[in-house]
Amino acid sequence: MVAIDTNIIVRFLTRDHEAQYKRAYKVFTSQEIFIPDTVILETEWVLRYAYGFQPQDICDAFNKLFGLENIYLTNPHSVSQAVQWHREGLDFSDALHLSNSQECEHMYSFDARFAKKAKGLSNCTVLKP
Repeated sequence: MVAIDTNIIVRFLTRDHEAQYKRAYKVFTSQEIFIPDTVILETEWVLRYAYGFQPQDICDAFNKLFGLENIYLTNPHSVSQAVQWHREGLDFSDALHLSNSQECEHMYSFDARFAKKAKGLSNCTVLKP
């Protein structure tokens, strides 16, 4: 198994640099691949800010990518939940933070928008301290 960095995923999804796309494609079609949560988080940010992807496009891309049989994640359920909450309007990083905090009673944040959007999504409630 190999781990991959954000730029490998971005090349694979955007095909914006043909030579690097071909090399990324070869990795995706010939290896068992581990994608760390930190790489997923950074990939969402790059796709949104550098490439102008909309949340629905990011969710669709992630669902297809993470559905490949040779892709392994630290916690697939948590990532899947974050993608779904992002599709429903929660910021992706907030969604991933919350989905990884399900064993906690509360998540404290000064972000009122996060707390409002997260209300009722999880047993871990988002509260201001």
